[in-house]
Amino acid sequence: MKIATFNINGIKARVTALGDWLDEAQPDVALLQEIKSVDEGFPRELFEDRGYQVETHGQKGFNGVAILSKLPLEDVVRGLPGDDEDEQARWIEATVVGRTAVRLCCLYLPNGNPAPGPKYLYKLAWMDRLYDRAQALLDAEEPAMMAGDYNIIPQDEDAARPDAWRKDALALPESRHAHRRVLNLGFTDAFRARTEGPGHYSFWDYQAGAWNRNDGIRIDHLLLTPQCADLLQDCQIDSEIRGREKPSDHVPVWVELDA
Repeated sequence: MKIATFNINGIKARVTALGDWLDEAQPDVALLQEIKSVDEGFPRELFEDRGYQVETHGQKGFNGVAILSKLPLEDVVRGLPGDDEDEQARWIEATVVGRTAVRLCCLYLPNGNPAPGPKYLYKLAWMDRLYDRAQALLDAEEPAMMAGDYNIIPQDEDAARPDAWRKDALALPESRHAHRRVLNLGFTDAFRARTEGPGHYSFWDYQAGAWNRNDGIRIDHLLLTPQCADLLQDCQIDSEIRGREKPSDHVPVWVELDA
């Protein structure tokens, strides 16, 4: 089972690029972030024609997450538990049924800038809710993953220029601590389980020639429960997608599971 996460930075702007990548990479499941579309505006027919079931949790103009799956999806839930007043569309989860059932959580974690400030407080509060959901996933003792754009640079090696991010919400000590709290519950960072060392990124800003200089950061992560980590066969970043026409500023990261 091949599962990918991809912040597409606007479905309308990225329809062709996303379709081309899906045709090439052939993931069984694609977890999308920042679709920037209401549910009824999502071009689902383009993906249903490719054999994907489409589930969205959209929002006009920004945020929004979606799951595209060639395998059956069950028990779709929209919204991260813990705050009934949170109207931002940043979380969707479902169980994908292959040879093994896997609970998939697609997330778009708040950016948090400028920090300090209300946006950063919202980020930290959201991560507290993420921690609670992560604990519940572990308590279920089943294969599950939380994948998406975490807007977290976990360590200095995950940035080409770590000093440039010291005061950014993506790398502040409080942000990294909140991320480690989740990992330390017992999750596996799928990419780091397969690849060590610096120089591996999933985001390059559109400004200042960041892509050409490989001035990137790794902020798109797939965290696996122990039962899911036992199924892990591979995890890669499709970095070359960033150099194509009208790309997202993120690229897909995917795992292959024995499921």
